[in-house]
Amino acid sequence: MEIRKIKAQTVTDTVKKLFMDCNYYIGNDIMNALESAHKSEESPVGKSVLAQIIENDKIAADEKIPLCQDTGMAILFIEYGDKAVIEDGSFDDAVNEGVRQAYDEGYLRKSVVSDPVFDRVNTKDNTPAILHTKIVSGNQIKITAGGKGFGSENMSAIKMLTPSYGIEGVKKFILDTVFAAGPNPCPPIVVGVGIGGTFERAAQLAKKATFRAIDTHNEDKRYADLEDELLCEINKMGFGPAGLGGRTTALGVNIETSPTHIAGMPVAVNICCHAARHASATI
Repeated sequence: MEIRKIKAQTVTDTVKKLFMDCNYYIGNDIMNALESAHKSEESPVGKSVLAQIIENDKIAADEKIPLCQDTGMAILFIEYGDKAVIEDGSFDDAVNEGVRQAYDEGYLRKSVVSDPVFDRVNTKDNTPAILHTKIVSGNQIKITAGGKGFGSENMSAIKMLTPSYGIEGVKKFILDTVFAAGPNPCPPIVVGVGIGGTFERAAQLAKKATFRAIDTHNEDKRYADLEDELLCEINKMGFGPAGLGGRTTALGVNIETSPTHIAGMPVAVNICCHAARHASATI
């Protein structure tokens, strides 16, 4: 396979469109889940909240305006072909320029501060973006982009379990994390779970899991069954839409796993609100 040259401007234009699209248009998987939940929700208040969420998402799409005021921190998962070369600039710079243009021209709220503790001065363009890059074979670049709001991000957690905790320990940590979050992450939520790897790998897997369509399952039936079991248990908690009560606390639970050390079993839970924004493109 020959080396393929991709102009930095192409990367910028692609990233710009992805962030505008994911902030204006909710995914079909989420919309279908919301409509299904609306039909089955037994709480009158919960049913009303779901109806308002659905109406809000449709208005956002029709008018091309953000479906939530927190348009999130820019996160990208990159599958970078080893035969792809960026010309007329660097890849990272091109990505951040795309984010900058999207948040400026798309009237998306800019929420990033330059220093996390002391200065906390807004960068005024929502950069820098968070990039997770994986080198793959080929001459294309696949970009999956999403805006992660921090009302839900702040409810996330990680725990370095040891193997002795077993599957019951894993389930308990996940359910305890969701229960502690309660109404704070704007339910109905999507729960991303990362199991295995190392401390940082588990967290990355959990974030990646929130980017996966909720109408899909883990390829391993054991984990697919666990996704369904956890979703059922979470919806028994009764927080409901907007935390006002009901059977729809979560729309989906996605689990991603990785090989880990014989002495460890890291588990990370990344919670995402119903505005589960993500969009993908391949260049």
